[in-house]
Amino acid sequence: MTDTDFQNKTKQLIDSLKSISANYGLGNDGNEFKIITQVFLFKFMNDKFAYEIKKIDSKLAKAESWEKELSNYSENDYEMLLLQLGADTAKLKPEHFISELFDRQNESDFSKLFDDTLLDIATTNNDIFSVKTDGGAKVVLFERISQYISDPSKRDEFAKAIINKIVTINFEHIFTQKYDFYATIFEYLIKDYNNDSGGKYAEYYTPHAVAKIMAAILVNDPVQDVTVYDPSAGSGTLLMNIAHAIGEDKCTIYSQDISQKSSSLLRLNLILNNLVHSIQNIIQGNTILHPYHKDDSGELEKFDYIVSNPPFKLDFSDFRDDLDSKENHERFFAGLPNVPKKAKDKMAIYSLFLQHIMHSLTKTGKAAVVVPTGFITAQSGIDKKIRQRLVDSKMLAGVVSMPSNIFATTGTNVSILFMDKNNTEDVVLIDASNLGTKIKEGKNQKTVLSADEEQKIIDTFNSKEAVDDFSVVVKYDEIKTKNYSLSAGQYFEVKIEYIDITHDEFEAKMKGFENNLSNLFAEGKTLETEIQNNLKGLSYEK
Repeated sequence: MTDTDFQNKTKQLIDSLKSISANYGLGNDGNEFKIITQVFLFKFMNDKFAYEIKKIDSKLAKAESWEKELSNYSENDYEMLLLQLGADTAKLKPEHFISELFDRQNESDFSKLFDDTLLDIATTNNDIFSVKTDGGAKVVLFERISQYISDPSKRDEFAKAIINKIVTINFEHIFTQKYDFYATIFEYLIKDYNNDSGGKYAEYYTPHAVAKIMAAILVNDPVQDVTVYDPSAGSGTLLMNIAHAIGEDKCTIYSQDISQKSSSLLRLNLILNNLVHSIQNIIQGNTILHPYHKDDSGELEKFDYIVSNPPFKLDFSDFRDDLDSKENHERFFAGLPNVPKKAKDKMAIYSLFLQHIMHSLTKTGKAAVVVPTGFITAQSGIDKKIRQRLVDSKMLAGVVSMPSNIFATTGTNVSILFMDKNNTEDVVLIDASNLGTKIKEGKNQKTVLSADEEQKIIDTFNSKEAVDDFSVVVKYDEIKTKNYSLSAGQYFEVKIEYIDITHDEFEAKMKGFENNLSNLFAEGKTLETEIQNNLKGLSYEK
């Protein structure tokens, strides 16, 4: 079976689960995504368990039914088998197997058995698979999903429909697949639930082009044992891309996001992408008000790499004054946005994320942050102070200004700001606003970059190449003379084309200009006379 076949079968399962939800009145329901993602994860964990134990014991791999073969294990042998599993594989008991639930589906209260099984898997694997809140509470892996069926009499049938669907498909072969496979599956899995829901922090999916460019520019040399952080992680697109660029086994992921939904999706993304070891560092909470990750001395943790696509505008007036404290003065060095009398939802919270990110970098750290393009040229205020710090501290690598509508969900023009505390010399400024092809996505217009265009941006930035009307390479002192502007267009050379002509040709051109001027003056005089005559006619009529 080919990669495409596996991908199609996986998508068919996702579609089937959505169909079951719709048949029981949950289509487009706010809880549908919880059911779909948790059932998918339950299936994924079962098949991953089977895949891993078959590698440990060849008898299981050869058996017609690995479940029946496993039932012959003594309690001690089973325990030894579990101890040999890697930390990225959930420890399952025989009663957790999908085949076991399939055989018991005609028992009374089957939906309760189904839900109890999910909760027991979550409890058994609590230490590895739980997400924490900024207050220290644990958000477990699964919850009772049949509770979302409002009619209790239909819950057993709902649970049976799910079991009968997932028992028919075997996904053990997908564990040989690579990052791109899981990225595609994850995007398909959450495509109906990953819109900006109007909540506190944006949850929309960062375009692959943006994520790829950020990762490829940040990681252009091999690294080992590094930390990666996203203070507004969403579903984890940026984190997955940079982890893949570094190597999933060579980095540890840290994140925080206020959205419960986003934290659940990020956990799923980490499980799919062999980053289970980082789930303990996933925090659900308000990064700006209650940053969670701290070192042994209680100071905010510093990270080797930071990626972020923070919310741009947000009403944070309810906790703005709480940020104005002595302990935050260093973190928010450029200041806090004031609370406007109107349009509080337009408060520039991205400026706080930017300052937080700058504060959270190690001495040799790098960062890539999506910002509104207006940030790179603002002539005063917090934005200007942040740019001054970036330039004066020599921690700026460059800026890529992206095409309009690179995000289908927002009309705001965006740029990617790159920081590098090792970059003491040349800064790269790229204007990629003319690249891309415009397409319709639903009701919105979106700009899509081709693979060649993505690579052009990456190669130009990493090679620090100046390309006419596309990129410039400037010194820090040059940026200061331009009032700290980070717009590539302000550094492009103004080109004047010179054409060699003879003296006679010059005289002829000048004569032509004189004749044109004479004709224009004559026309003007005629019009002036007509207007005066019309005005006189009007005065006589009175």
